[in-house]
Amino acid sequence: MGAHSHSSHVDIPPSARGVRAVLLGFLAIVALLVGIGLVMLWPDSAKVDDVKASQDFAAPGVTFPKGDVVSVQPACAGPAEAGPDCDNIVVKVTEGKDSGTEATVQVPPEVAKSGLRAGDRVVLQRIPEDDSGPASFVYYAIDRSPSLLLLTGIFALVVVAVAWLRGLLALVGLGFAGVMVLVFMLPALLTGESAPLVAFVGAAAIMYVVLYLAHGISLRTSVALAGTLVGLAITAGLGIWAVGQSRLTGIADEGGSVLTSVAGDLDFPGLLACSIVLAGLGVLNDVTITQASSVWELRAAAPSMPRWRVWASAMRIGRDHIASTIYTIVFAYVGAGLSLLLILSLFDQPMLALVGTEEIAEEIVRSLVSVIGLVLAVPVTTVIAVLVAGRSPDVIRDGGQGSHLV
Repeated sequence: MGAHSHSSHVDIPPSARGVRAVLLGFLAIVALLVGIGLVMLWPDSAKVDDVKASQDFAAPGVTFPKGDVVSVQPACAGPAEAGPDCDNIVVKVTEGKDSGTEATVQVPPEVAKSGLRAGDRVVLQRIPEDDSGPASFVYYAIDRSPSLLLLTGIFALVVVAVAWLRGLLALVGLGFAGVMVLVFMLPALLTGESAPLVAFVGAAAIMYVVLYLAHGISLRTSVALAGTLVGLAITAGLGIWAVGQSRLTGIADEGGSVLTSVAGDLDFPGLLACSIVLAGLGVLNDVTITQASSVWELRAAAPSMPRWRVWASAMRIGRDHIASTIYTIVFAYVGAGLSLLLILSLFDQPMLALVGTEEIAEEIVRSLVSVIGLVLAVPVTTVIAVLVAGRSPDVIRDGGQGSHLV
């Protein structure tokens, strides 16, 4: 079964045919289980609305109109210098019933020093009028949507310009992943579904679509998908164990504290395990598709090479990839937590004592679990690829593209 690029008969060895049948059967069973999981875990929209309605983002009557900055006062030299002549901006309201009104609002010192200037757009918080006086405005945030949209456009343009159709399909897959997170995973977590289960089902569904969409429907992609699913299972299981073993609460920052105050009945250690699965998803996909492609290219270049030599050669590629990926993961977390590291480095405490804090321990667990999952996914994917590719003539004649499904 499957579309052939040539009309001549292809004699696929029985061993290779059997391995391929097992691979596709495994993927079909997992797909069925993921589909069942999506149906069972899919959030009830009414329940989601009730959860959201039970939490007020702001007091009744408070709105958040946008406005254009007319002028900016210089930043105050320090807290002692704060006054009416610094850290203030004049904003012309452009939305709501007060459109056209100018208001002077104070901004935090870091905002005043960030390069804010006339012409920028900000979001204000409008406090409605009451018995004590007319409506008033306070600073809420900088409106960064134009710059973020511009950066997103540049990102998409660069990806499509360099990767062409594959890049475009990757962007479509990325959009699907975003929809899955926003429409399925977040609402399911808010309504109290099992966080690790939601993470695995959602991540697996994303990988089924993203991998086949970006890399085509082929045996090579199927091998990478199988390796990714195994890596996901390892990461999820190890993440649950590590969070419990480390007695992590899942509440390490201001966001966690806010979430406990508005949704305190959530399973926060489970949410941490869920975040570990999602954090390692992209890198896991990267290493598995690389290993599958390496085996296919090696088999096409050397059709008579024994399987063990193909595996050894592909593993040498995988080890190099592992080494560079470890640095990528660890330094990504270090960069994200740089401010926290600076704060902790100021404390006169032994390094081991600081490592044991909730904030640092979470990042260590997140990094190590992600790395272990992707490292183990490399040999697993390589073994599956070597068994599936075999020495079958269709892999050789297709130049390693692996377009046949059986």
